[in-house]
Amino acid sequence: MNNEWRRDGRDQYKYYLQIPTRWIDNDLYAHVNNVNYYAFFDTVIGRYLVEEASFDIVEDPIVGFAVESSCSYFKPLRFPEAIDAGLRVAHLGRSSVRYEIGLFHEKDSAPSAAGYFVHVFVSRTSRNPSEIPPKIRQALKKIVLERDH
Repeated sequence: MNNEWRRDGRDQYKYYLQIPTRWIDNDLYAHVNNVNYYAFFDTVIGRYLVEEASFDIVEDPIVGFAVESSCSYFKPLRFPEAIDAGLRVAHLGRSSVRYEIGLFHEKDSAPSAAGYFVHVFVSRTSRNPSEIPPKIRQALKKIVLERDH
């Protein structure tokens, strides 16, 4: 897969969430530790599903399991600052979705980091792959990025 998309600017993302960094996010090198970037990815995706798809993380019969993720780092993030987490959908399948996320310093147009996260939707009880529910599919369609290829 072509990775040029990782350098896409702020205008290429469809949904944004501002996430404040915390003191504990910094490591001894005085920047946000790499593991926290994945937490930012998870946070923006989770918030989108709850707010835009009315996903009930406790009661819905279908849940999203993370099966793959990746992150490229371009410019360090630090405490104290707010991060603008941009979200879009790159692929929407029958039971899976590939999100792409850009993490931006508040005023930057280029990402400090970018990555992707794949969810497979499964039955909460059986853990078998399940079709993405209509309310979630409808919300995800709103943030699909149509690429010019």
